Amino acid sequence: MMMTFAALAAAPVVAAPASAAAAKAQPQASAELQRWQQTAQRVTIMRDKWGIPHVFGKTDADAVFGMLYAQAEDDFNRVELNYINAIGRLAEVEGEGEIWRDLRMKLFIDPVELKAQYARSPAWLQKLMVSFADGLNFYLHTHPEVKPKLITHFEPWMALAFSEGSIGGDIESVNLKQLEQFYAKLPVPAQAVAFVPPETEPRGSNGFAIAPKLTKDGHALLLINPHTSFYFRPEIHVVSEEGLNAYGAVTWGQFFVYQGFNERVGWMHTSGGGDVIDEYLETVTERNGKYFYKYGSGEKPMKAVAIQLPYKAKDGTMATRTVTAYSTQHGPVVRQADGKWISVRLMNDPMHALQQSYLRTKARNYAGFLKVMDIRTNSSNNTVYADADGNIAYFHGNFIPRRDLKFDWKHPVDGSNPATEWQGLHPVKDTIRLFNPANGWVQNTNNWPFTAAGPNSPKQSDYAAYMWSLPENPRGKHALRVLSGARELTLDGLIAKAYDSYLTAFEPLVPALLKDYDALPASDPRKPQLAEQVQMLRGWDLRFGVDSVPTSLAVYWGQEMLAHASKAARAAEIPAIDYITTRATPEERLDALASATARLTTDFGSWKTPWGEINRFQRLSGAVDLQYDDSKPSIPVGFASATWGSLASFGMSAPQKTKRIYGDRGNSFVAVVEFGPRIKAKSVLAGGESGHPESPHFNDQAEMYSKGQFKDVLFYKDDIAKQLERSYHPGQ
Repeated sequence: MMMTFAALAAAPVVAAPASAAAAKAQPQASAELQRWQQTAQRVTIMRDKWGIPHVFGKTDADAVFGMLYAQAEDDFNRVELNYINAIGRLAEVEGEGEIWRDLRMKLFIDPVELKAQYARSPAWLQKLMVSFADGLNFYLHTHPEVKPKLITHFEPWMALAFSEGSIGGDIESVNLKQLEQFYAKLPVPAQAVAFVPPETEPRGSNGFAIAPKLTKDGHALLLINPHTSFYFRPEIHVVSEEGLNAYGAVTWGQFFVYQGFNERVGWMHTSGGGDVIDEYLETVTERNGKYFYKYGSGEKPMKAVAIQLPYKAKDGTMATRTVTAYSTQHGPVVRQADGKWISVRLMNDPMHALQQSYLRTKARNYAGFLKVMDIRTNSSNNTVYADADGNIAYFHGNFIPRRDLKFDWKHPVDGSNPATEWQGLHPVKDTIRLFNPANGWVQNTNNWPFTAAGPNSPKQSDYAAYMWSLPENPRGKHALRVLSGARELTLDGLIAKAYDSYLTAFEPLVPALLKDYDALPASDPRKPQLAEQVQMLRGWDLRFGVDSVPTSLAVYWGQEMLAHASKAARAAEIPAIDYITTRATPEERLDALASATARLTTDFGSWKTPWGEINRFQRLSGAVDLQYDDSKPSIPVGFASATWGSLASFGMSAPQKTKRIYGDRGNSFVAVVEFGPRIKAKSVLAGGESGHPESPHFNDQAEMYSKGQFKDVLFYKDDIAKQLERSYHPGQ
């Protein structure tokens, strides 16, 4: 969906001048304020001793009002920023450097269409969207000291711009550099290859579900372990008298618990389901300034729309760049290669996506959850499920377009061939899924689904190749190791497995390095230079720990190898760990060990530096773009990057400007849940609930987080009351 952003390209909403129109608007504003105040009186927010908001409302809409108000209290900056980005207006705040990000959003997000979808939405969903906007607007009304960057008044339709809770969502799969190359008419690559990002800290999550037969008390257990950028989601509990009672992680500004549980069922989303985003090679011709693309035996006119991209200039004034965006019946054109324009098709059904995101939080059993899954708009995620009836389940993806198997859907297909069109969606029953497998557990770590239940996993030969997109990974192998043979599990036992210290990626890597060293002739100068390092790695048990020197050496060696091998691994379309093990040369591996030794010595005075001296947790401010400082206080962290197979993930994705590694992605909100007659659960957040450094809840969970220690979840009102910090109505 594309449009000229005339209405939304303007500066933030400001007070209108005194006029007849302004006078007419005054009663409306007064009525709106009265509605906010009345709703606020029907909402109670109970903050426990950790600052976690437990929001109670008479209706679902009341609860949503309080939920958004509480989020704004904790970090309005992140709430607003998510919507500034979602509606493609980031450059108005951040400057010209963000216009291509804004263009990417505006290729798909059209406020005119979203307003129309809002008008078509069922009444119950409209009420929730109104309450979403009301809660944020009432917060701004009662906090005049808060100065929004751009959005001074939220509208109900805005909830449709951000209707799915994963990081970035499908739209952010479109590469910004290639988008700019096309629309700014910059030089383009010679070959039409799908863009593969450089090797970075892995995104994704872990989810485990354990059947009653493997637990001590005979109740199903669920591990909720999203790996996101830190502070991407707060912890929240939202309850109404209409059956809503959801606890878990909510992405800032959304009104549904994205990963969490209610008193009957729990859901954990992991990224990387089926191949659901397709690119089409379009054969384009130009005649008299207009463009046409080949389709079948004829051709069709290319749709062209002028999109305005307002941005803040360096001098602080507003400027606008206008781009003519093109699209075919497949979707917007996002890049060019091999003389072809390339369009992209992806799931873009925000109204139904928002319904699915919300309704699953109210499911009462597996049948109800399955009914919600049949909406089929959860495009970027898998789902790990457990419930109070003792069921466990796994869904690999949800939105899976049906396509002709003779085409390679991992690469761009011929857009002129009608046979490449999507042929509807696969019903959920035909997708890759599991229900109560005999082994008694399911797991996903953003890996393929064919080890999801050990020997009872789905068979690869039974499914179309496009129904899965990612290979096995080191965390998947680690999950199999810790879950196979599991018995008598408790919440604490599940936590122990989720934080198991083994680093599976080094299982093939270290032996390959040792073999290289052993093959060196005695006369090689590297033999004595690397002898002590090799001896240390030879005796290492492949487990991390704050006191572990081999962990430091292995990780720094691995980082050196990734820097040299990632590009070649991407070209070969194999995992980097496999490339380092099987295709890198002995010289490359040995030289990387020498380089790692030198780097550790330079940065820390000795290559024999314990891992906890290097790997640290630090939260110095509430800024979204955090900065780190070796001279400021920080906390040692034992667990490592998911790259190396650490189930408890802690990695640094920001450019490293410090000597130490400061985690900013990985374990963020983590919870374990037991679905007995009465819910038992434990959780921990990176840092704390609040985004305000002056708050006691800014960093009150940091020490626990660094050690993998959890707090008890307060799910019942009587338990909340015993550990209550304050109780109030919004606006008080």
